Amino acid sequence: MLALCRKGLIDEFLAGLTPAELEFLVHDWPVWARDDQLEPPGDWTTWLVLGGRGAGKTRAGAEWVRAVASAGDADGSLPRIALVGEALADVRRVMVEGPSGILAVHRTRERPVFEPTLRRLRWPGGAVAELYTVSA
Repeated sequence: MLALCRKGLIDEFLAGLTPAELEFLVHDWPVWARDDQLEPPGDWTTWLVLGGRGAGKTRAGAEWVRAVASAGDADGSLPRIALVGEALADVRRVMVEGPSGILAVHRTRERPVFEPTLRRLRWPGGAVAELYTVSA
């Protein structure tokens, strides 16, 4: 993609894509992400995304959650996801409904249903994310 941009061929390339291919491209996170926004390789339990305002931390997290919810666990079970923040309103406003949040990064047909009264997101494939706070 970068080579096409450098040669000035991006418009020609995009014009040759079908609407489905364009939609796929728009939602293909590894194409658009910086290397530091992609999940690190290996079997890890903690991943720190450290950056200032506007660094893409929310988008990186939302895209990672999307990938986990869509892929399922290695043993075939459905993943259980915890979305944790200082206050429930912040979790909802930023992580779930924000412009870089979980609902925004999904294609319409793959988007989870947000059940605010249950503090839960439920994906069409069965994965569930629950909203939690660290405050008392």
